[in-house]
Amino acid sequence: MNDSISNRLCGALVAAALLPAGVAWAQAPYPSKPVRFLVGFAPGGGTDIMARTVAVRLAEALNQQVVVENRPGANANLAAEIAAKAAPDGYTVLFISVSHAVSKSLYRNLKYDLERDFIPLAGIGSVPQALVVTPSLPVKSVKELIALARKRPGEISYASSGSGSPEHLAGEMFALMAGVQMLHVPFKGGAPSAAAIVGGEVVVGFNTMPVALPHIQSGRMRVLATTEERRAGVLPQVPTIAEAGVPGYAASTWYGAMLPTGTPREIVLRLNAEINKVLQLADVRDRLLGLGAVTIGGTPEAFGQLIVTDIAKFAKVVKAANMQVE
Repeated sequence: MNDSISNRLCGALVAAALLPAGVAWAQAPYPSKPVRFLVGFAPGGGTDIMARTVAVRLAEALNQQVVVENRPGANANLAAEIAAKAAPDGYTVLFISVSHAVSKSLYRNLKYDLERDFIPLAGIGSVPQALVVTPSLPVKSVKELIALARKRPGEISYASSGSGSPEHLAGEMFALMAGVQMLHVPFKGGAPSAAAIVGGEVVVGFNTMPVALPHIQSGRMRVLATTEERRAGVLPQVPTIAEAGVPGYAASTWYGAMLPTGTPREIVLRLNAEINKVLQLADVRDRLLGLGAVTIGGTPEAFGQLIVTDIAKFAKVVKAANMQVE
């Protein structure tokens, strides 16, 4: 090798060594390491179930590990704070629920902004909630529950997966529209909330269908009604709350995924396409349908519009119910 060629080769090696780490990463194929799904609720809740259902098959599609990391706290706002600070490189995905749209107006001092700090990735699924009671409570219908709550204002407790959660909002809407006062007891996720109802620690609950259904089927919870406009496919014999005595009542829970703002568009589109394929798989659809869920899917823009619409809608409910959390 002559001196001229040797000098050029040495110069190229030195230049490559001095490249910033980010430039080196940009040349690596995505994904080149495990992808993290951040879930803001405890294992066993609706968001967790959705995330794990998608993670298993997405890992196969990406030929890379997809790790679900539960970081419960502050009604999933803790996980959102962590995700907002993560590198926008496609390796941190925040799984959210409608509770994040509620939090925007419910919390005064959030350390993240859902619309500023994140970009939508994909809608995952939508589920009804079940209005359930511990079997020892002497009520077998929504009308009987309302009558009991009116006799004992502020004494009937209801559980939710956290302050500002979809279950909390459903409970406040119920109390507001039924003209009753109930005591809200928040937990750090749907599974602990359900356990409290099963154990009789709290007597009423609003639980998402994936969490409530096994307990309903085993008889450890008594279901009075479901929360959406239409009856749940997995419990067709159970009336909606609107049918059972509170006309006009409707509440549902959706789940989806977001990425930190600044994530490259090609990564957003790759993940969106793969998630949509996963949601079309027969075993995934069957599992979600068995839990009372309907898949959403679609473009990042469609999911973004759902988020914006619900932020505005729930801001009105929060104001009407005078809900506020520090």
